[in-house]
Amino acid sequence: SMPFLQCMKKNKSPEPLGRSIFQKHTPPIQQNYQALLELCLKNKCLFTDDNFPAHISSIGTGALLKKLPRNLQWKRPHALHKSPVFYAANRKQLDLCQGLVENCWFLAALEALTFHQDILAAVVPQNQSFERKYAGIFHFRFWHFGEWVDVVVDDRLPVNEAGELLFVSSVYKNVFWGALLEKAYAKLYGSYEDLQIGQVSEALVDFTGGVNTRIKLAEAPPNLWDILTRATYSRSLMGCQTHFGTTKVLKNGLVAGHAYTLTGIRKVTCQYGPENLVRLRNPWGKIEWKGDWSDSSYKWELLSPKEKILLRKKKEDGEFWMSLRDFKTHFVDLMICKLTPDLMSQEDGKKWMYSLKSGRWVKGSTAGGSLGFCNGNFWMNPQYWLNVLPAEDSKKSLNSCNVVISLMQKHSSKHRNRAPHLFIGFLLYKLVKNTFLLSFFPKKYQESNRKLPPAFFTRHQPVNKHQVFLDEREVTHDFHLEPCVYVIVPSTLEPQQESEFILRVFSRKHVLREMGGNTSFTLSKEIVDKYEGKIWEDFFTKHFEQNPEINAVQLQKILNNISWRNFQSFRLNFSLDSCQGILALLDLNATGTLSIQEFRVLWKRLLFYLEVFQKGDTSRSGKLDLVELHAAVQETGISLSNEVCNLMAIRYGDPDLQISFESFVCFMLRVEIMGEAFRNLTQDGKGIYLRESEWMMMTLYS
Repeated sequence: SMPFLQCMKKNKSPEPLGRSIFQKHTPPIQQNYQALLELCLKNKCLFTDDNFPAHISSIGTGALLKKLPRNLQWKRPHALHKSPVFYAANRKQLDLCQGLVENCWFLAALEALTFHQDILAAVVPQNQSFERKYAGIFHFRFWHFGEWVDVVVDDRLPVNEAGELLFVSSVYKNVFWGALLEKAYAKLYGSYEDLQIGQVSEALVDFTGGVNTRIKLAEAPPNLWDILTRATYSRSLMGCQTHFGTTKVLKNGLVAGHAYTLTGIRKVTCQYGPENLVRLRNPWGKIEWKGDWSDSSYKWELLSPKEKILLRKKKEDGEFWMSLRDFKTHFVDLMICKLTPDLMSQEDGKKWMYSLKSGRWVKGSTAGGSLGFCNGNFWMNPQYWLNVLPAEDSKKSLNSCNVVISLMQKHSSKHRNRAPHLFIGFLLYKLVKNTFLLSFFPKKYQESNRKLPPAFFTRHQPVNKHQVFLDEREVTHDFHLEPCVYVIVPSTLEPQQESEFILRVFSRKHVLREMGGNTSFTLSKEIVDKYEGKIWEDFFTKHFEQNPEINAVQLQKILNNISWRNFQSFRLNFSLDSCQGILALLDLNATGTLSIQEFRVLWKRLLFYLEVFQKGDTSRSGKLDLVELHAAVQETGISLSNEVCNLMAIRYGDPDLQISFESFVCFMLRVEIMGEAFRNLTQDGKGIYLRESEWMMMTLYS
């Protein structure tokens, strides 16, 4: 076989399917949530979903059945708790725990989603409750092979005799969004059993429709910390996985072959110098890392008291810190899912183009298999003509364009785990350079849109010579290509294997079409990252390159020079006193200055506070009165008593107790940071014990 045809086999490749009729992917059942809700309310009845019944068949037929308790029952949340809540915005983010289904991959992705409330709201529509317009019906949205689908479920959940949920549950026993979302995901894929095995990357894409980057940590690029930083402070979701092993829980506290959510990063200042840390969470909600930087590690004593208080949580809640070095050693893959594919790219400009084509490999027609089988049928596979164009607004793309190509196979079975994945991959060939036709690409092929002949593939090498075929749902590759014409040939590893697939291409500018006379529709659209933080990232990076640490005067200058794209008339006016207060709150390592990572924390909060402030300022006065302040604080998901709110209005407001945006920022930062300190220090949730030096550090310098 040729050198570029490697195959990573985890198990025996499936046999060619012996059938004469092509079996299409079974699309999910479409139910109209709004119509069903109105019908139930009109008839004063609770919804029961016949398409996913409260029956053992919805759980599955395999190994999961052996784990079930003898007296399994299906109950609605009102029968399980006196005051059930669908989604509690004021609860801390990571409150879900895995149940009997071995779907840590799903839960790790779901927890990554909770860090982006707007993306979460697209998957979990927030206007659902157990009180207003309640009829026992809920709905969720997933990206399913190229389109967003709405999945409707009733709220009957499997429980044991004691009324405890068997599958996903919340730390707060009255919160049910996680259990209902898991039920909807199980319905989409056939049963709860069908969620038993999977990859974090699959769920990340199903929640976002985004594009995945997989980093093998054993071969991690030298700029891994920069990639993590860009991912953390942009719109990315991150998950990772440990090495497989015979022992389930290792001596170091990690679980073998297990998915974790990457929940944060931090560069800390030790007595011996800086150290890069990553924060991870086990979806079990318990069982933590026991090495350096774990909850009880001596390493925390090397930090300033304030940094230690605000970063270390001495709780068995599944969340922990570890050094980047240990992370690279103990974890295999890091999966980063981006809404726009610019994570690995340093290109200028914010607009991306996205094209999607549906295709199929049909036995005897387009199921040509890979070149490695030397069968001369490779050319029969579907071929796609890709013209990569330089983007008008990018200087860098004249010579090299960032192009991401993703190939995803669609299983024909209604049940996700009953049809094993085929080994799939694609080869990319370069055809035309600078619009001149090369001798091997005759004009007749371009004009008639005919497929390239077998001879072409025997004479020419692909761009991706070392393509690996994987038995995974999706294969994604990042390319840096010069602008010209290419041909993409997706294939299964072995010939005569049938499946449907979708091909996605992301770049700054391109044209994609199918070759071979099939002029089927190409879905193309522009992706614009409207996230306000995106525009300023380059500006901040340049500023901090000149001044790695900034003082209060420099902070004031940066903040007051920001002009907001979405709020044209909005200008900031921070006083030096406010900037000194902000600096004291965020300066965890007590240097008297802010680093870029501390500034990024502030920037992320500023964007959020501005959104809340604009929404709360109903009178459009540019200030919040006491009533508006209470509503705005509630909107952030923080619970504060009226007394504390009133006191803060006296401390931060003007003589009429009106709060400006600048004062609101100082007020909210203080509330959040002191709240975080309390949660990290308390053992019982009621009180804390502090040494005098720690008390002074927390109260005087903040």
